[in-house]
Order: sequence, then C-alpha cells, then structure tokens
Amino acid sequence: MKMTIRKTFFAATAGLALLASAQQAQAHAHLKSSEPAAKTEVTTSPKQLTLTFTEGLEPAFSDVVLKDSQGAVVPTGKAVVSKSNGKQIVLPLTAPLAAGAYQVDWHVLSTDGHKTKGDYSFTMK
Repeated sequence: MKMTIRKTFFAATAGLALLASAQQAQAHAHLKSSEPAAKTEVTTSPKQLTLTFTEGLEPAFSDVVLKDSQGAVVPTGKAVVSKSNGKQIVLPLTAPLAAGAYQVDWHVLSTDGHKTKGDYSFTMK
C-alpha cells in the first residue's frame, strides 16, 4: 500500500513539474511569423516589416532593426507595436529596398516580463 501511494505521489509531482515548465516556456514571446518571411526572396520592396509573436509585447521595450548585407543599419521609421494586435511589431520602411540580402534583428519584452531576441534574413531580388 505504501509503495502505491509513493508511486502516485511521485507521478503526480512529475506531472505538475512538467506542466509548470510547459507553461513557463509558453510565457516567452517567440517569433511566430514575419512578413517578408524568413529565408524568402522578395521581388517587390515591402512598405513595412511585420513580425508576429506568440505573446503580447511591451511597446517601450521592443524593437526591430534592419541591416543590409554589410551589417549596416538601414534607415527606417520607428518600430511600433500594432494597436490592433498587441502581438505584432511593425517596422515602416521609409525608402524602397535595393537588391541584396537583409537581416532583421529583433528584441522584445512580453507583457508578462520575459525578454527574447532573435534574427532572420530575407533577400530582395
């Protein structure tokens, strides 16, 4: 009888720990999609970059920077979190992009206080 209670206790504890770690992993804002999409060739210069995340974003602590193939920052408008979708950050482009490779660097703070960052690239044809 004591062995069954112990097994049940350990199984329940392990299950709760697994559930807690899964919820904690979901609390971070991860890049869900982007436009232009990562690793794509774009034939028409976009008017903006739109990055969609898995969690809501804190506007004051979230940003996007566009770099050219030499690593130089491309002049753009200010990145803003969308008012209609708090999980999106939009970077307006102030001029058409020239042909070449581009890297998008981002860092965000989710509304629950977790920081994440990353990058992706696309090519203008």
